[in-house]
Amino acid sequence: MSEFERSRRMPASAEQVFDQACDLDRLDEWLPGDLHVHPEELPAVTVHEDRTGHDARALLREDRDQLRLEWGTRDDDRYAGWLQVAGIDDRGSEATVHLSFFGRGHTPPAALVEKSLEESLARLEEQVRGRTG
Repeated sequence: MSEFERSRRMPASAEQVFDQACDLDRLDEWLPGDLHVHPEELPAVTVHEDRTGHDARALLREDRDQLRLEWGTRDDDRYAGWLQVAGIDDRGSEATVHLSFFGRGHTPPAALVEKSLEESLARLEEQVRGRTG
């Protein structure tokens, strides 16, 4: 198993960041650029990966009380992940994203995963800034 995690300070309350992160119509704006989530009957979703052209059946669950979004493949145990938002003060919070890949054949190169996590958190911050002024 391979695990990766990154955190970033966000310029808004934890609730505002979580609302942006969970907006199904805007997920593509902060997820890695080659991933696109297509909701089915939640928690079921399909994730399309441009790089490979493949669709994967996945699950996406939000726990608003815990400010946590969780996801993973539903037909096999290739990967799972979560986004957790924690409040720092009224105007700031921290978002942490974590990915777990199960099995050697399912783990992308570490540098690619780390870059994707950094870029995703940066896009989420940009999205939050645009919505909160």
